[in-house]
Amino acid sequence: MRRLPPLAALAGAAASAAAPPASHEHAVPIAGMHFGAPPAGLRAGDTILWVNRDIVAHTVTARDRSFDLVIQPRQSARVTLRRAGAIAFYCRFHPTMQGVLNVGR
Repeated sequence: MRRLPPLAALAGAAASAAAPPASHEHAVPIAGMHFGAPPAGLRAGDTILWVNRDIVAHTVTARDRSFDLVIQPRQSARVTLRRAGAIAFYCRFHPTMQGVLNVGR
């Protein structure tokens, strides 16, 4: 006769198998009137910490309008990525500053 595992063990295994990957925080510097390279391996649920090292204010504005941050000199701001896909962004004050976040699931 085959012995079955206790129900609690089955419930724990199912919960761990269905658990989404842990979210991470990634820092992106803004310096010299440029955004730093977007981090690789971004996932929906991750947070980006934008750090303005310049002496002027910048924005980080998503072209799809999913976020629009104003970051004063020597300050930082966070945005949590809510969806997978390519998210193009730019600075409204300095439109030549731009980039793309590639967000996986």
